[in-house]
Order: sequence, then structure tokens, then C-alpha cells
Amino acid sequence: MLFVLRHFIADLKVFLLSLCLMLLSGCDTPSSESSFANYTDRLASVLDSSEPEAPKTAIPPLPEVSELLQQTEDVRMGLLDAYELRACGLFQLIAERNSVLGKVQDRTRQLRYELLLLDGIGHCLAMLPQNSKLQAQLIQVQRIKQQDLPKYFWNMLLTGEEWQKQFKPTHIAFPLNAMPGASESQHIFRGIAEIARQISAGQTVTSQAADNLLTYQADIHTFRYLGQLFYAMARARDWLNTTTRLLNSQDSQVMCGPNRNQQQADYLQNVFYKFYVGEIQPYLAKLDSQYQEISPDLQALFTTPARPAALADYQSYYIDGALHSQFREATLNHVHYWQTLFKRCGIKVGQTG
Repeated sequence: MLFVLRHFIADLKVFLLSLCLMLLSGCDTPSSESSFANYTDRLASVLDSSEPEAPKTAIPPLPEVSELLQQTEDVRMGLLDAYELRACGLFQLIAERNSVLGKVQDRTRQLRYELLLLDGIGHCLAMLPQNSKLQAQLIQVQRIKQQDLPKYFWNMLLTGEEWQKQFKPTHIAFPLNAMPGASESQHIFRGIAEIARQISAGQTVTSQAADNLLTYQADIHTFRYLGQLFYAMARARDWLNTTTRLLNSQDSQVMCGPNRNQQQADYLQNVFYKFYVGEIQPYLAKLDSQYQEISPDLQALFTTPARPAALADYQSYYIDGALHSQFREATLNHVHYWQTLFKRCGIKVGQTG
């Protein structure tokens, strides 16, 4: 209960901060929500129809920590006095891990330790005499640690506080003309994905790459880029579907063509170019390109072995592309309506009334 309360308070702080930033920024960062609402409102006005209610957006949550946290084997190395461990650099690492602070490491530092330990064991094994007692012990530890390494990776990614916030969908879309944290987050996920690929392939992760985890952790907490990207696509999908339904429901009332009054069609065309082409279409294109950019790295992360079973639906929706497909379908359906209307009314694309 205390864990849930802490996360609720943390999420509330992020929401209030985002809200304050939106209010302070005013006209400098136009709201994508208001742009969709204005677009739909203007169309309803031209069509002499009641404005539809703003859509409700329901999206799958990230499963609870209790469903995602994986148990790892507790291997204690009682080898601190071994001279060979001092000679190959493992002594200090293990001593730090067994210290008071080492026993309360967060998930990112736990994974870093496991990566450094496996790297160090590899160096030690290359130095030790063949068939020594210590070598046999290290090989046994190496085997267990290698098996559990994907679990440490998943525990960091899904239950570490800073990382978990990234994967939790927010309920705040991006502003119309900005996507905070895009370049920073893409750089971080690119680095994490490379570590995931090495873990999946059973390769040794270098000590430099392991140390980079701490930098990534420090940088990622500033943003909720991934969760915002997911929500922004879902929100755009729902607004587009709402607006397309409005247009389709009133299409028979739009009179146009040869020897007919084109005024209503011309008004619709003006709204289309001002709001959709001028504001919404560039925003949709940015969302699409952002997802396309980060998708390969997300795929690499989510193909790491030992993925928690509870993550299957989440992965299908966000990572494997179900949401992105719905987003694109909504966009294509909306554009298709306008193409059909313009063709029926004899309006040349790109020519405003």
C-alpha cells in the first residue's frame, strides 16, 4: 500500500508540473487537444450539426510491479580473501556489493553490478590456472549469473522507478509544436537497446556500457517521453475517428458539384486547410516519425529473454504496433473522406476556396 501511495504521489507531482508548464507557456506551446477540438467544432458549425463530445481515451496500463518483478538466485561469494580475486580486480567490486550501501542498491545499480561482475569473472577466468578450485567456483557463479541476467534487466526496466515512469502511459498528450525529451530519450533507449541485444546474444557487456546505465538513469527521469508518445497517438486516433464519424454522418447534406452552390463545400475546404493541413497533419507526421524512430530499439528491449508473462498484452498494443496501426488507420480514413468529398465536389487538392 505504501509503495502504491508513493507512486501515486510521484505521478501526481508529474501531472501537476506538466499542467503548470502548460499554463505558464500559454500561447507559446499550443495544445494539441485544443487544436483537435477547434477543428471538430468548426466542421460541426459549417455542417450545421451539433458538436460531438470530446472522445474518451482508454488505453492499457503497465501491469503492477507485483506482476512484473522476477526473483533472482541469491549467490553469495565468500571469496573476499582470495589473492587471485584481488589480482584480477573482482575483490573491490564484491566488497562494495556486500557493504551496507551495496545491499540497498536500486534496480539500475543492481543490473550494473551484475554486468560488471560477469565482465570481471571473464577476466579472472582468463588469468586463473586451469582446473583450480577457484576457477570451478567462478564458472559456477558465472553460469548462474548469466542465466539470471535477463531478469535483472527486466527488473530494472519495468520496476525501477525512473524507467517504469517511461513505460507507463500518461494522460497528457504532447503540445502541438513540441515533443519534450524526444532526442534525449531516443539516445538513451538506443544505448539500453544495445545492452539488451548483447544480453540476448549471451555476449559480455563492457564495463563502460554498464557504467553508462547510471548516466541514462539520471537523464531519463526528467521526461515521460515514451508514455506521452503512446498517449498522444491514442488521443489523436480517437479525435480523428470522432471527426471522421461527424463528416460521414453529415456527408449527404453537403450539396456540391456542377450547377450547384459550392459555398458549404468551400467553407469545409477552408477549415480543412487551416486546421488539419496547417496544424494537425504536421503533428500527426511528427508522432508517426517519432514512433518509427524509436520502434526498433523498443523491439530490441522487448525480445530480451525472460520477459514477464504479464507483459504480453502491453507489448502487443504498444511495442508490436497495434496502437500505431490504429493511429495510422484513423489518419488514412480521415484523409480518405476528404479525398472523396473533394472528388465529388470537383475541388482540386491544394486549391482553397
